[in-house]
Amino acid sequence: MMDIVEQLEANEERLHPKAARSALSKRMREEKKSPVRTEFQRDRDRILHCKSFRRLKHKTQVFISPEGDHFRTRLTHTLEVSQIARTIAKALNLNEDLTEAIAMGHDLGHTPFGHTGEKILSELHNGFKHYQQSLRVVDKLEYDGKGLNLTFEVRNGIATHSKGQDPIIPGDRSKLPQTLEGQIVRISDIIAYANHDLDDAGRAGLITDDDIPESTKKCLGKTFAKRIDTIVLDVIHETLEKGLEYISISDNIYKELSNLRDFLFERVYFVKESEEEIEKIRRIITTIYHRVKKAPESFINPYPGEDTVERRIIDFIAGMTDRYALNLFREISFPNYIG
Repeated sequence: MMDIVEQLEANEERLHPKAARSALSKRMREEKKSPVRTEFQRDRDRILHCKSFRRLKHKTQVFISPEGDHFRTRLTHTLEVSQIARTIAKALNLNEDLTEAIAMGHDLGHTPFGHTGEKILSELHNGFKHYQQSLRVVDKLEYDGKGLNLTFEVRNGIATHSKGQDPIIPGDRSKLPQTLEGQIVRISDIIAYANHDLDDAGRAGLITDDDIPESTKKCLGKTFAKRIDTIVLDVIHETLEKGLEYISISDNIYKELSNLRDFLFERVYFVKESEEEIEKIRRIITTIYHRVKKAPESFINPYPGEDTVERRIIDFIAGMTDRYALNLFREISFPNYIG
């Protein structure tokens, strides 16, 4: 009698020929297979149950310690990316389990305090990148230094999802994820944040609907839902037109999505009005860094490896939620009065 995982792997043979197959995946350390889950399902579940994933609910997406209940966090962003990515994967008959696993893990290495936190950690530790830290989390930091031992396909998707202000689809295809599912997450990430950060910026009063470029409203749509729908349908259509050579997007939608991202960097991310807040966050993170460096054994649990104390402090800070960092800063900075 065929067991459940064999049936699931057989079902994957009905996917598009270019879809990733879990039966062919490899891990850094060989493991016995599950009788009821494919390798990609196991990866998704490991990410879902790890501590770093739970901390995403208290990590800022854009707005620092927002008072409203409706602003995005890294967790809600991750869920939105996953939903968009799975929609595209299903339409293209690609591997949804792999797509979801990459989406769930792509932001595990993000710092507290959003873009600003990453910028300051990069100053402290030259070249810190959240996507590299995400891979470090799943490879080494979780499970007390053992890591999650994920498949190559998921690890590759996590490591190559980020774009920053670089081209959404690079001219050098070697910089793309090696699976189409990883490429879906890469483009779904910007589809999600370019639209929900615009939504949150309006909620915060940083911009109004009148500020949104007219070309964006004309090309992509006037509402949050319409813009996402327009881009997702375009990605599906263009990718099918190109025979799934890679995950693609039409020239006019690509241009407008890039323009929308540029608008957000200019008007929302690192805006001049928030310079005072940026300096506050810099003081919080640098104070914690130097205090922990004086007595690392009081703060950092040991884990296997030859990493420097400085590298471990960066891991410690990067893993913090916004509120944990604030509380620790208060603890080490404010005097304790005896009354």
